[in-house]
Amino acid sequence: MKKHWRDVHGLLLLDKPEGLSSNQALQQARNLFRAAKGGHTGSLDPLATGLLPLCFGEATKIAGLLLGSFKAYETECVLGISTDSADANGTVVDTRPVPELSDADVEQALKAFRGTILQVPPMYSALKRDGERLYQLARRGESIELEARKVEVRDFSLIGREGHRLRLHVECGSGTYVRSLVRDLGEAIGCGAHVASLRRLWVEPFRSPEMTTIPELERLAAEGTDVLDARLLPVEAGLAGYPEIVLDESDSLKLAQGQRVRLLLEPAIYMAKSPDGRLLALAEAHPDGTLRCLRGFNLGGPGPSI
Repeated sequence: MKKHWRDVHGLLLLDKPEGLSSNQALQQARNLFRAAKGGHTGSLDPLATGLLPLCFGEATKIAGLLLGSFKAYETECVLGISTDSADANGTVVDTRPVPELSDADVEQALKAFRGTILQVPPMYSALKRDGERLYQLARRGESIELEARKVEVRDFSLIGREGHRLRLHVECGSGTYVRSLVRDLGEAIGCGAHVASLRRLWVEPFRSPEMTTIPELERLAAEGTDVLDARLLPVEAGLAGYPEIVLDESDSLKLAQGQRVRLLLEPAIYMAKSPDGRLLALAEAHPDGTLRCLRGFNLGGPGPSI
């Protein structure tokens, strides 16, 4: 039976289960919503659980903004064992004795990984080299020298420990690999380490997310699309950090037609809305007194759409 896809617009804060790739989780949710268009906001490893914001319909236009947002994780790392993927799904490549460590010793080692640092991504990652994913090269046994990249780590702290296992809190910017942080921490301590578990806690601007699991979505889908759609957040929920400007009918129409709108505003990027409160666009106010559309949204309803 052919699936009937529908126009669905909004954001879903999915609690991704362990064992699924981000794309597999997206496709399961998309099929339940029967959403014609969907995307996710940056990969979580199959081992990882936690917040994966999914974008449907017009919300896919802000997926890149969420991809670049700061994120927080809780991870458990195992000292003394290194794997080829830097997590528990990999093959053990080295074991070393773990030195006697106090909490102060761990804290001293963690300090070196805070702030703007250089980080070499793991070979088992979705990054591309000459059109191929690195994990595809790694699975073929190919090894290439990867360049270190600048990443920002706001917090990397010890929140608990038991034996050779450390529980760590991480807050980091786009492009940061927690697996690489743990791998490098293990090397700094002198014994190696790998990620045993990883959970994403939040993604800006969703600092206190109310997440939904796939089993919950399945239950809601059985109750009907209205009940299911009630779990979606509006597109503007993903733009919470931007100031808002409400345009009159004339300026709304101009912006919808790609014209510059003359407004004296503080230079910034704004959520531009129509008089009825509907999100029209992300628009940038320039010092010359013009407002220009960066990304338009066609969310239906009365008034012009972009």
